[in-house]
Order: sequence, then C-alpha cells, then structure tokens
Amino acid sequence: MSKKQVSRISISVPSDLLESFDDHIKRLGYTNRSKAIQDTMQNFVTEAKWVCEKQGKGIGAIAMVYDHEVKGLEEELTDAQHQFEAIIRSSMHVHLDNKHCLEIIAIKGKASDVKDLTQELKTKRGVKGLKLALVTL
Repeated sequence: MSKKQVSRISISVPSDLLESFDDHIKRLGYTNRSKAIQDTMQNFVTEAKWVCEKQGKGIGAIAMVYDHEVKGLEEELTDAQHQFEAIIRSSMHVHLDNKHCLEIIAIKGKASDVKDLTQELKTKRGVKGLKLALVTL
C-alpha cells in the first residue's frame, strides 16, 4: 500500500479563532490539528464543488428549522418535498418547542436537484435556518 504525498502548509489565523478551534477539536476527539483541518478542507471542497459545478451525484442531509405557526408553511414544505421525491430517501420531523420544528431530510441524487431543493426550502417564509451537509463516498 502506497502512502499519499503530504504537503506542509503554514496559515495565519487570529489567536482567538485558533484557541476556539483547538478547544473544539479536542472536544470532538481529534488528537491533532492536521486531521481536523484535513476533514474541514474535505468538507469545504465537497460542498464548494456541488455549489459551483452542480455536477455529479451525492448523498447527504438537509437540516431545517422552521416556525410551524407560519400559516401555510407546512403545506408549502410538504409540496416542495413532493416535487423532489426522486432524491429524498427519508425525512424526520422533530418538535423543538411550541413554535419551532426541525426537519431532517436524507437525500441522494443529482447535485443540481439537491441544490434546487435546498434553494426551494430555504426561501420559504418561516424557515429560520437550513444547512445542507454533503458526504463523499
């Protein structure tokens, strides 16, 4: 088995950001910065590739928080998901409190369709936040 070639880099970051980064990677179980930065860079490249190129297929999840008291929003979200049923594998609905819900949608499909679904959902009035997490195989 051959080893991948490794490049050594140097970066400059504000000291408070580095301190926070080190604290969080320790909490997440990383034993060194290099692995944490490699994982972060891989996630960035994967998402950037999808956003910029809208090419290929992939898997991931959409996490969305919304205000279920906004009239008609739940029906709009359901309709949008039905439009993209070919890429939706599963969804989970969680009641966060009396006003807010979390919807997690597992997706698998063409990058352009995933991007279109994400855009459709996040522009609805009452959607408080949405995050697309992509995973490479």
